[in-house]
Amino acid sequence: MGIFDWKHWIVLLIVVVLVFGTKKLKNLGGDLGESIKGFRKAMNDEETKPAEPTVTPAQPAQPVPPVQTTVQPPQGHTLEGQAQPAQDPLRKD
Repeated sequence: MGIFDWKHWIVLLIVVVLVFGTKKLKNLGGDLGESIKGFRKAMNDEETKPAEPTVTPAQPAQPVPPVQTTVQPPQGHTLEGQAQPAQDPLRKD
């Protein structure tokens, strides 16, 4: 007994068919099959495709001049005060 009991799977299948209907499940199966075929085809195309050599640029990239920025010291905020313990509100039962 448990989740893998065949009776549970039959009940689950009946509920799924009642909720979604056979037409939607048929379309879902067809779409899933087509997507798996497309994935396999893409993987095979990737394996048979020869490695393309990397193309080097004809001219080297021009260096970018450094940008002058002025750095300002951070402006901090200091809170002055004294910590006090929090008091629990009185409960009226």
